[in-house]
Amino acid sequence: MKLELVRIGNSRGIRIPKPLIEQCGFGDMVEVHVEEDRLILEADRSPRKGWAKAFQNAGADDAMLLEGVGPNEFDKEEWQW
Repeated sequence: MKLELVRIGNSRGIRIPKPLIEQCGFGDMVEVHVEEDRLILEADRSPRKGWAKAFQNAGADDAMLLEGVGPNEFDKEEWQW
């Protein structure tokens, strides 16, 4: 699809058709960066969006993270609490 660059003050912009906006899941903000001479637009998402659900689906809990973790010899002898 080709889109016309329109003048916006001293800048130029494009109008993104509604079906593309919906397909990409764009809201009011987008992330923009350049990769290998390409302009990349991505939906603005929280960096940790979906982590809680993914963690739940993995069947893990905080206790699993601590299994086998306890004080070692350094902790017992050298470290001052």
